[in-house]
Amino acid sequence: MQRIAKYIQRLFDARRDLFEEGGRLEKLGPFFEATEAFFLYPVIPTTKKPAIRDSLDLKRFMSLVIVALLPPTIFGIWNAGYQSRLASGLSTEMLPVFLTGFYFVVPIILVSYLVGFFWETLFAAIRKHPISEGLLVTGLLYPLTLPPDIPLWQVAVGMSFGIVIGKEIFGGTGRNIFNPALTARAFVFFAYPAQMSGNAVWVAVRNKAGQAVDAVTGATPLSFTELAAPFNTIEDLLHANGYNLSRLLLGHYPGTIGGTSALLCLIGAAFLVFLGIANFRIIVGGILGLLTMASVLNLFAGPNSLPWFGVNPIYHLFSGGFAFGIAYMATDPVSGPGTNRARWIYGFLIGMLTVLIRVFNPAFPEGVMLAILFMNLFAPLMEYTEIRLKIAKRIPNA
Repeated sequence: MQRIAKYIQRLFDARRDLFEEGGRLEKLGPFFEATEAFFLYPVIPTTKKPAIRDSLDLKRFMSLVIVALLPPTIFGIWNAGYQSRLASGLSTEMLPVFLTGFYFVVPIILVSYLVGFFWETLFAAIRKHPISEGLLVTGLLYPLTLPPDIPLWQVAVGMSFGIVIGKEIFGGTGRNIFNPALTARAFVFFAYPAQMSGNAVWVAVRNKAGQAVDAVTGATPLSFTELAAPFNTIEDLLHANGYNLSRLLLGHYPGTIGGTSALLCLIGAAFLVFLGIANFRIIVGGILGLLTMASVLNLFAGPNSLPWFGVNPIYHLFSGGFAFGIAYMATDPVSGPGTNRARWIYGFLIGMLTVLIRVFNPAFPEGVMLAILFMNLFAPLMEYTEIRLKIAKRIPNA
C-alpha cells in the first residue's frame, strides 16, 4: 500500500509545475489539488507555529458523511433493481437484482458528480480557490433523492441549478443559504413534475428494445390521498396494499433511490451524531415536531376531515423521505443554525411543517423537502435572535 501511495505521489509531483502559477494549465490548478487530495491528503501543510491540531478537517468531515450514506445507497441500488425486476416479472435473486439496480442508479450518480465537478472546477478557476470537498456529499445526496427512472439530462440540469444557483452565486461552500442538494431536487420537482410525482414513476424498467427506460405504476405510501370503499382509514388502505409498519421501516417499496429505508437512515443519523458530525438536537427536534403535530391532528380526525388527519404518527415518521431528510439534509451545518436553542426549534418546526404539508397539500406528499428549504430561510434569523437574547442577558461592566 505504501508503494502505491509513493507511486501516486510521484505522479502528482512530476506534473505539479504545470498546474501551479505560471504553468500552462494554471486554470486547472484547483482541479489538480482536489484530485490529489482525493487520492492522498491535503497538499498545504502547516509550516509556522502555532499549529492547531484537530481530528476533524473538512475533508474528513465530508468523508464520514459519505460513509454514513453508503448503507442507503447500497440499499437503494438493490431496491431499484428489485422493484424493476418485480414489475417486469423477472427473477428477484440477489445478483440479478443488484446488476439491474446498478444499471439504473450508478449512471445517475456519475452524471451528478461529473456535472457538479464541472461547475465547481469552473468557479474555482475563476475565483482562484481550491475545489471544496462539499461536492462529494452534494453529488451523492442529490441522486439519492431522485426516482430511479429519471432521465439523465434532467439529473444534469438539476445538479447545475443546485450548484450554480443554490451555492456558487452566494460565494461557494460555507456561504450558501439553501442546501444545494435539496435546491437541485426542488428545481427538478417543479420543473419536471411528470417525472417526479404521481403513481407512474418510482419504478424503472427496460422497454422491449432493452435500451430506453420506462416507468410503470408503482404507488408510494404517501401517494394514497383519497380513500376508496371499503376502506375506512388510510391505515386500512395502506395495509391492504402491503404497506405495514415493518415494510415502511425497512423500505422495500417504490420510492426515491435512497430515501425509502427509514431504518438505515436513522442508523446513519446515529453514526453521524456519535462522531460529532451531525447535531442530535436537530434530529430529535425534528422527530418530536413530526410526532407532536401528527398527534394534534389526530385529535381533529373525523368523517369529514382530510384522510391523513387520523393517521398514526409513526406512519409519518417511517413513510417517504422524512428520515432521510432529517438525518442528512436538515443537519447540514451551513444551511442550518449553529446555536443549540435554535437547533431545537429549527428541527421541531421542520417536523411540524412536514406533517402540515403532507396533510393539507396532497400535491406535495413528501413534505420534508419543502419544510427543510423553508426553514433554511429562517435559520440565520433564528440564530441571530438567540445570540441577541444571550447578549441582552449579560451584566454590563461597571
